[in-house]
Amino acid sequence: MEEMQNTAAKIKIVGVGGGGSNAVNSMIASSLQGVEFIAVNTDAQALESSLAHQRIQIGSSLTKGLGAGANPETGRQAAIDDRDIIEEAIKGADMVFVTAGMGGGTGTGAAPVVAETARALGILTTAVVTRPFLFEGNKRGRNAEQGIKELKKHVDSIIIIHNNRLLDITEKNTPWLQALNLANDVLRQAVKGISDLILVPGLINQDFADIKTILTDSGKALMGIGSAEGENRAKNAAKMAIRSPLLEETSIDGAKGVLININGGSSLSFHEVHEAASLIRDAAHEDAEIIFGSAIDTDLDDKIIITVIATGFEEKPCAVMPSYDKWRPSRDVNTLKGSARVLSKDTKGSEDYLDIPTFMRKDDFSEEKKEFVVKLKAKAN
Repeated sequence: MEEMQNTAAKIKIVGVGGGGSNAVNSMIASSLQGVEFIAVNTDAQALESSLAHQRIQIGSSLTKGLGAGANPETGRQAAIDDRDIIEEAIKGADMVFVTAGMGGGTGTGAAPVVAETARALGILTTAVVTRPFLFEGNKRGRNAEQGIKELKKHVDSIIIIHNNRLLDITEKNTPWLQALNLANDVLRQAVKGISDLILVPGLINQDFADIKTILTDSGKALMGIGSAEGENRAKNAAKMAIRSPLLEETSIDGAKGVLININGGSSLSFHEVHEAASLIRDAAHEDAEIIFGSAIDTDLDDKIIITVIATGFEEKPCAVMPSYDKWRPSRDVNTLKGSARVLSKDTKGSEDYLDIPTFMRKDDFSEEKKEFVVKLKAKAN
């Protein structure tokens, strides 16, 4: 009798830099099964605390094991220097998740190189990254924006978590560590949601080809999980699954690819499945491709858990520092002396003065010469 081959998809998670490695540790601590963990870092000391199956120090000759110094270019070069080691570690995977905190050195610079390496091997590649808090400053925000822009070139899909939105979903007395774990939990949910769809037997199963259909070359993605018990549990779980306040895409409105998985106990009814799936379908694009799966888990008792992966969103411009303009006064705002901008006494009544180079405006530059420059520019125009 011919022996059946184990065709389960192999999933690897690569945590890049300090933030990515912390996310990996958090997932390992939560006992996430069926995946392989890899930590990649320039910081040798930080790497020692990683719980990952494989730990890869990159750029040792470049950084001497001391990290990238918040310089994305150093992080990028470190990954390029040791690309062959990264390639060997991820080889054989069907799907790779690349996770990193954007804005620093190693995660921002090296994550795109890791993603590029994975896709070159024909691996389905999804990135799950965080944008920095606003209080971390403009420079870190710009670094993050550039890192995300570069990462998008090399992944099939990307899930972007806004750290600053933790303020909107936490109480004032929420512990710092607990708040950060909420962001890490998005990655854990994304990986668990996908691995469960592939690995856990269900009434209606989805294979890896279904996952690829939704995620390949799909751009920004939303990953949501909702759970509820009691009256209206299916409807409430579905509503929770299609809204993710931490993500760049906060709802599935307009999504052109949607993967739905509904899990419940033995009491899960046909009408509940229909109600939940219909609510999710109605929230997506009218022509969205929808892939559906369902499983019975007797351990869930009265609880229903719904996983939604949505992709195919229209690209929208996103400000690097979204709240910056709220407190930075515009150069064109009305002044106390009226709606017209008030010029200083040196420039009042003469806009031509603004055409004079700064060094010529100084007191030691004669009025005759200033007048000559203004006339010269007028003639040229």
